[in-house]
Amino acid sequence: MTQMSRTHLDDLENQSIFIFREAYHAFKNIAMPWSMGKDSNVLVWLARKAFFGRVPFPVLHIDTTYEFPEMLEFREWATKYHNLNLIIKINIEARGRGIGYETHDPVTVTHELKTVALQQALAEYKWDALITGIRRDEDPTRAKERYFSPRNAQFEWDYKDQPPEFWSQFVTTAAKGEHVRVQPLLDWTEVDIWRYIERENIPIPQMYFARNGKRFRSLGCSPITHPIESTASTIDEIIAELEAAKTTERAGRAQDHYERNAMQKLRAKGFL
Repeated sequence: MTQMSRTHLDDLENQSIFIFREAYHAFKNIAMPWSMGKDSNVLVWLARKAFFGRVPFPVLHIDTTYEFPEMLEFREWATKYHNLNLIIKINIEARGRGIGYETHDPVTVTHELKTVALQQALAEYKWDALITGIRRDEDPTRAKERYFSPRNAQFEWDYKDQPPEFWSQFVTTAAKGEHVRVQPLLDWTEVDIWRYIERENIPIPQMYFARNGKRFRSLGCSPITHPIESTASTIDEIIAELEAAKTTERAGRAQDHYERNAMQKLRAKGFL
């Protein structure tokens, strides 16, 4: 690894730790959604660095009941490894109405089992800030985000009216019923994430590495998340593959492509 890449990762790490500490100072009641994917595991790692080896707020897993079994095994292991205060939320009401991939389109299921479940958790625990692992390079909609991005009482995001963030002046207040999304990884790229995982030796699910000529580039619900053709079985091989890739990171996630502007519509309603 070159000196330049180490310096770049150090800059990203320092910025992310600064954002973590700013959020922890500004908000009284914080949670951090945790999908168990590569980005959210980097987020857990950075939180531990920011707060001297511990994560001082709960992590939230929105369980759609469609998780890959291997992801659930990783959840159990990593919760103990990182000593996390884990909250698991399932939209039981929607599942009781029969909402699922067997009978409904992926946008409807994503909204009901992820976004509405998140809304239920926010209503129950009254969090005023959520620390999320989104990055600008993931898709055009996420490129419109800010480091501290407010959501209204209906959990909606006004992507046409984002607050300016000059000289690290962030939105650090939320009115009753509202919350702020804090995004420490916003400036990271997919390759940055992999280089940092390699440098720090961060545990991640093994589904990201090739088996029988396929691997997962992005992880989501099992019925709508598809692997890519790949022989990359190490991080160096994954990085080389990404640098030559022409497809998007979330190309294997069906809910993103079900209809025009699907991701923008989901995020405007509160999707992570």
